[in-house]
Amino acid sequence: MDDDWERRVDEAWASYDTYGEDRDAEFRALIDALAAELPEGDPAGLFERACAFDSTGRSDRAVPLYQEALERGLSGYRKRRALIQLASSLRNVGRAEEGVALLEPELDGPAHELDDAVRAVLALCLASLGREREGLSLVLGALAPHLPRYQRSMANYARALVEPGPA
Repeated sequence: MDDDWERRVDEAWASYDTYGEDRDAEFRALIDALAAELPEGDPAGLFERACAFDSTGRSDRAVPLYQEALERGLSGYRKRRALIQLASSLRNVGRAEEGVALLEPELDGPAHELDDAVRAVLALCLASLGREREGLSLVLGALAPHLPRYQRSMANYARALVEPGPA
């Protein structure tokens, strides 16, 4: 894997919207061809293939690829994306509790640009499990710092949703 491969993967993803739903298999073949340039079982290739399945509505096929990529040592930015996307895919296939278990530890990690995405997907998983107040709390907490005003109020409301007592 080198800069040229990364550039071509980025270009493939940038072209995704030009494929349309009727060409999902063609897009997956493009990503498969790029992944095939890497050694068999390379975690980055597995991850990109998982993303292609995920983006074309095949979460069921994405889940095992994300899991294998993580097991084989996927690291860095792709690892964080894989955790988020795997949790989302698990939710899509009716396994939201596994998505929650995957993402809750991510809340305690060092700050990262994908923190809001972690919270958004975790909120969806929680909602799928009937834990909407917890999910709303996460979303409000993630949104609060981005507001031009009311940051403190929204952060307090987010906490109040999950703390004992009246909200």
